[in-house]
Amino acid sequence: MSDTMDDERQRIREQKKRELQERLENGGSLEAVQADDKSEAPDEPIAITGQGHLDEVVAEYDVVLVDCYADWCGPCQMMEPTIEALAAETNAAVAKVDVDRHQRIAQQLGARGVPTLVLYADGQPVDRTVGAQDRGTLEGLIEQHA
Repeated sequence: MSDTMDDERQRIREQKKRELQERLENGGSLEAVQADDKSEAPDEPIAITGQGHLDEVVAEYDVVLVDCYADWCGPCQMMEPTIEALAAETNAAVAKVDVDRHQRIAQQLGARGVPTLVLYADGQPVDRTVGAQDRGTLEGLIEQHA
């Protein structure tokens, strides 16, 4: 991982730490702060717009499945309904990285083929798959880290 990504993650963590500390100082309970610590995952995939956006998404949610895809990729198109269902029906946030638009991000994620799926848990990459995957496999990976 690059130093720039590490610096950005550290900046986001420090910002969240300050926000949490302010909430506690202003009368918030520890339980309320802990419940608020991570956002609820959205029901639709998140289209990543840049490295900073990806870093924010990974920092914001407990479990993030990053789908590196290409519009011209047959297996990617085949997996689209599964990716959308995982976003709607699991506790994971699903982020989509268009490898043609964001070649540097795809490279940093280790996407040498499409689709490549990278699973993050607590801000760290914990699993990577290349090629079309069935829904059960992906749900199992998500549940393992949820």
